[in-house]
Amino acid sequence: MATRKRSKKTGDKSKRSRPRADGASVAPSVAPPPRGSGTRWLVIAAAAALVVGVLVWEGSPPGTVAPESLRLLVIERHPHDTGAFTQGLLWHEGKLYESTGQYGESTVRRVDLATGEVEEQTPLPDDLFAEGLARMGDELVQITWRGRKALVWDLGDLSSVREHSYHGEGWGLCFDGERFVMSTGSDRLVFRDPRTFERIGEVRVKRAGRPLRRLNELECVDGLVYANIWMDDNIARIDPETGDVTGWIDASGLLPEDERTGGEDVLNGIAYIPETGHFLLTGKNWPFLFEVDFVPTQ
Repeated sequence: MATRKRSKKTGDKSKRSRPRADGASVAPSVAPPPRGSGTRWLVIAAAAALVVGVLVWEGSPPGTVAPESLRLLVIERHPHDTGAFTQGLLWHEGKLYESTGQYGESTVRRVDLATGEVEEQTPLPDDLFAEGLARMGDELVQITWRGRKALVWDLGDLSSVREHSYHGEGWGLCFDGERFVMSTGSDRLVFRDPRTFERIGEVRVKRAGRPLRRLNELECVDGLVYANIWMDDNIARIDPETGDVTGWIDASGLLPEDERTGGEDVLNGIAYIPETGHFLLTGKNWPFLFEVDFVPTQ
């Protein structure tokens, strides 16, 4: 068996700790008043209300958007190649397209959803670590982690068409119909020209007024951006015009811990199926793809 090559997420990032992404303040609970406390209780209650008001003010600045709380409704489970270190995922006309990472193992591939079989794939040069994947017309665009290259592939036979260069790291990518939206592992979404891949703008992402960092794989749907967060089991729904997180999707428990191999087999990969309105979710080296709906938390 070949030894798995070391990935980009080394050091502290390789640990499975999942710190809270928002750091929001929690207001203290207030017990019911004792009998006969009278005016003294009113003073205490007023003071407590003042403290709560200060905490809420500090935790959520005025004018911030409170994200909608959502959860997953699993519709179906599909097979997935456990050798696929999933970095990018998209759906088009009945086929799944996937970008897989790792130095010396990176590919762009077309996959049959029902069987999990790889129908076509093209390997990347050994010195490139594949990341996000997006489609524009009859072409796929695949970014690389530190290679500073965006590779353009023919959608039909996955042959190389051309490439673009860019500065910095590449993590996730999607196309919103007018521009590419790219993540860099920070709290920024970078907008890029669809023809030249030149940077044309950016927005900083905030959850309840606080920066949301480690943005990873992206999916553009109906003017919104859905983002995986590195080493986190939540998915952010983002308004790309303001950077506000408008929805917070709890995907914890989708693949139980006893079905994971450990290390970096974290949630990563979002694809939207317009024919059904469902989403496909998976993770790095996961044995399954999950077809899901996002529904309000009860």
